[in-house]
Amino acid sequence: MSLGTLFASLYNGAALELSSVPVLSMEAFQDAILQGTARDWRVSALFAAPGGPGYRLWVVLAADDDALLHVACADVEGDAFPSLTPACPQVHLFEREIFEQHGLRPEGHPWLKPVRFQPPLRAGSEVKPPRIGTFEPYRVEGEEIHEVAVGPVHAGVIEPGHFRFQCHGEHVFHLEIMLGYQHRGVERALVGGPGKRSIHYAETLSGDTTVGHATAYCQVVEALSGARVPARALAIRGIALELERLANHTGDLGALAGDVAFLPTAAFCGRLRGDWLNLTAQICGSRFGRGLVRPGGGGLDIDPARGEEMLERATAALADVSSAAELLWSTPSVMARFEDTGPVDRKDAEALGLVGVAARACGISRDVRHDFPTGIWQFSHVPVSTWQTGDVFSRAYVRWLEIERSVAFIRGQIDSLPSGPSRGECPPIAPWRIAVSLVEGWRGELCHVAATGPDGRFAFYKVVDPSFHNWTGLAMSLRDQQISDFPLCNKSFNLSYCGHDL
Repeated sequence: MSLGTLFASLYNGAALELSSVPVLSMEAFQDAILQGTARDWRVSALFAAPGGPGYRLWVVLAADDDALLHVACADVEGDAFPSLTPACPQVHLFEREIFEQHGLRPEGHPWLKPVRFQPPLRAGSEVKPPRIGTFEPYRVEGEEIHEVAVGPVHAGVIEPGHFRFQCHGEHVFHLEIMLGYQHRGVERALVGGPGKRSIHYAETLSGDTTVGHATAYCQVVEALSGARVPARALAIRGIALELERLANHTGDLGALAGDVAFLPTAAFCGRLRGDWLNLTAQICGSRFGRGLVRPGGGGLDIDPARGEEMLERATAALADVSSAAELLWSTPSVMARFEDTGPVDRKDAEALGLVGVAARACGISRDVRHDFPTGIWQFSHVPVSTWQTGDVFSRAYVRWLEIERSVAFIRGQIDSLPSGPSRGECPPIAPWRIAVSLVEGWRGELCHVAATGPDGRFAFYKVVDPSFHNWTGLAMSLRDQQISDFPLCNKSFNLSYCGHDL
């Protein structure tokens, strides 16, 4: 069979009839994934949902070169299926997640350990709840080998996660990451929606990516309902998304400076992050963008006077961030800690399917705004920012390049905001349809997949935060590094715990 007959294809932010998605045999399903990844298509989502006689596997492959998303599915016979991980490393985490969520075992998986929690245990008729933080870590044997366990409770006011290092002296052989402490069951809560709470679930999937996840959710609802979003609303969404990127990238540069005890940039960026957040609050009253993005358009508008004030404040903030960043790049002691620390090889990044800043820092030109444009990105271009070295410096410098380009985008949008309303109508959702939405959040690709049943309600809803793709990249960055480099490497990725623990 040709590859084209194995998938249903659609554009980002579009919907299909469920009946148009091929239901393949498991062998054909896995062969299709292998053929697709051989063409450099990426696994954006792989998950199980009720369907057929039991469970059905769904896959979404992203073809960056032709801006198409390819969807296929296959029924699982019994409670097991052949693991694809040995031939396709991108799916290793997805298969482990399928096992712990649904008890479907990927036979032949090389390392079938929990992603977030041990699957629920059955003792007779009683089902014991899943256990978080209970796992057998990988161990390196040897008289001079030792383990260092960090977390899940940390010294700072941060989210919980467990990190276990296998070390020889200060030298790290292996880092194992265990999450799940923030698991809230958000995907389960979205099933049966959309309802009054659904948009609020989306906004709190990962609090520092409120606008990104809300936009991805709204694109799903709009695709399933056939809603037409006004041009002005699309522009305001784009402005809000870039303000979110600016706030977090600026904060990360300051935090990286703090991790190497370079206090001038750390202090400046700590304040300047607040300036970007305050610009978001000027639009909607919330520094994190709550209430700004709604199905059918935006919750609020930008009048001319407010737009002029935002431009003035953005120009001043960029000048200050530029000064703070230049201090980093021009200080030899900072560069000595950033350069060649925590490198990730481009081949490893491609094999693992890294996204966002982590991928672009390895020289991979991967950006949803460019590759799968929706909304305002169909009409306004933002250059893709890349660097080649894959180390802490590269991840920091890509952030700086994106700061400059995000401000230029915001200036252009405010200067030429389309006329008309900022919100349109959102009709009822159609039954028996599936939609896929990708958004380039500040960490990277956000993927939302939803299908409706006969009543037009969500039969399943899947979210893949960029952190899901990138946590393994952090583990790779610590190999053959010093354990004292962990805080710096961790901050250079700055991944979400709660965005991962859905």
